[in-house]
Amino acid sequence: MSSLLKTRVVPSLAARDVAFCHPLVFTTSSQRVARASGQSSAFPLRSAVSGVSSRRPFTCLAVAASAGDVSDGSSHTEMMQTLVLGSMFAGWYAANIAFNIYNKQLLKAFAFPLTITEAQFLVGSCVTLVAWGSGLQRAPKITWSTIKNVLPLAVVHTLGNLLTNMSLGAVAVSFTHTIKAMEPIFSVALSALFLGDQPSPLVLATLLPIIGGVAMASMTEATFNWFGFLSAMGSNLTFQSRNVLSKKLMLKKKDKDGNAEAPLDNMALFSVITLLSAALLLPATLLFEGWKLSPVGLAEMGVRSPNGVLAHAAMAGLCFHLYQQVSYMILSRVSPVTHSIGNCVKRVVVIAASVLFFRNPVSLQNALGTALALAGVFLYGTVKRQQAIAAGKKIAASE
Repeated sequence: MSSLLKTRVVPSLAARDVAFCHPLVFTTSSQRVARASGQSSAFPLRSAVSGVSSRRPFTCLAVAASAGDVSDGSSHTEMMQTLVLGSMFAGWYAANIAFNIYNKQLLKAFAFPLTITEAQFLVGSCVTLVAWGSGLQRAPKITWSTIKNVLPLAVVHTLGNLLTNMSLGAVAVSFTHTIKAMEPIFSVALSALFLGDQPSPLVLATLLPIIGGVAMASMTEATFNWFGFLSAMGSNLTFQSRNVLSKKLMLKKKDKDGNAEAPLDNMALFSVITLLSAALLLPATLLFEGWKLSPVGLAEMGVRSPNGVLAHAAMAGLCFHLYQQVSYMILSRVSPVTHSIGNCVKRVVVIAASVLFFRNPVSLQNALGTALALAGVFLYGTVKRQQAIAAGKKIAASE
């Protein structure tokens, strides 16, 4: 028995003290020793163990205390991470609500979506350049190859935001976001066409309440018009095209020398897209709406306070850039499926806040249709999350 204890129980002082301080490990050690010695009774082991562990009683307590400290420290770290993530979600929702309110007020007083969208990109570009120049955000290495790869993303990003602003100017904020709940439908279709991702029957089933809910809400929407509806649908198409292109861009590219280029991370990609979008939209803005920005043009439109318009444009642009930046920060901390579920909750919060702020008339059928569509989006996100978990377990099992 003594030789057995030396080889099994006392390989090292630290291992011995930790093993016999932990009840689960103690049970396992007992079983091992009992099996090796051929004894069924635990009493001989108890005396042997007590003899060994009594040599270092204070070491055992110290190790147990230090293990408790590590556990407390880990719990504290996890709690802080949860608080930070919760604060980021709250900031994401708050900035999005503020953007939609400022933007809708601006579009009512100054119904020129090209100019307003360009102003938002310019404000975001200024914030990006300040962050890069001050060192708050690391500036990425931008080459002609980078610009060439990101340019298609910038084009669809520009069109998506322009179409969203066109819809927000034509219909109620709540209705625009109800239509934009149809994004999963475009995501499934485009992923199947261009990425070869075949949706499961369960995923397709979750799209039915989305379609039915949007149709139900549209039938009784007080502010409904085809221009606003089709603009929001167009923004769904362009934004989901951007997501498909982003997945392709995140794959490593080859430079002219054949070396692999590191892909841009989410934050750097968003910053570069913002700068390119501002440059892309500027010529069209000056061509189609530039003359309206003159004092004569503003007077003809009945704008009495140009400074007020500028202030609203600056605030809308700042909130626009802030909520998108926080969205990318959250995406770097959670899975894409979790992010999409958070985005669904965000849409519910924005719709509720806009209805309360602007006091839009909402019928029972409209409310039920909106709720049905958003429930479908939530189910879609839940199913995709479960499928991602199952796929991860399958890969782990195969390895």
